[in-house]
Amino acid sequence: MFDIIRKIIEGRTSGKGRESGEDRERKKHIAAGVLLLEAAHVDSECSEEELEHIVATLKDRFDLPADCVEDLLELARADWAQSVDLWQFTSYINRNFSPEEKRAVMEDVWRIILLDGKLDKHEDHYAHKLADLLHLTHEQMIAAKLKAREQVARLS
Repeated sequence: MFDIIRKIIEGRTSGKGRESGEDRERKKHIAAGVLLLEAAHVDSECSEEELEHIVATLKDRFDLPADCVEDLLELARADWAQSVDLWQFTSYINRNFSPEEKRAVMEDVWRIILLDGKLDKHEDHYAHKLADLLHLTHEQMIAAKLKAREQVARLS
C-alpha cells in the first residue's frame, strides 16, 4: 500500500499524465493530512492526543482503514517536511475539494488547534492564513472554529 501511495504522489502511476480518480482521492487525503499535521505542530507542541486525533479524523473523514491512514500520514509527514509552504497543498485542495469539504477541513484544523484547550498566537495565525489560502470567508472560518469548539467540548 505504501508503495502505491508513494507512486501516486510522485506522479508515476499513469504514464499518460492523467490523474485517475483513485490517485486524486489519495492526493486529497495527503493534502488534508499535511494541513492537519501543520496544525498540530504550529505551536511547537505536538501531543500524542493530537496525533491520535489526526488519525481518527482522516479515518472518519475519508472512510479509510487504520493501516491506510498510517501510510498516508507517513507520506504527509514526508511531503510536509520537504515543503517550503502550504500553497501546493491548499492549491490542490482548492482545485479538488468542494466548498463543503474545504469548510470541513477547516473544522478539522480548528479541532486539532483547540484540542489542548489553549489558543496560541501561532495557531490563530495559521488558521487565519489557511482560511485565506482555502478561499474561505472570515465568517466561514469563525463558523468552523465555533463548531470545532463545540465538538472539542463534547470530547472532554
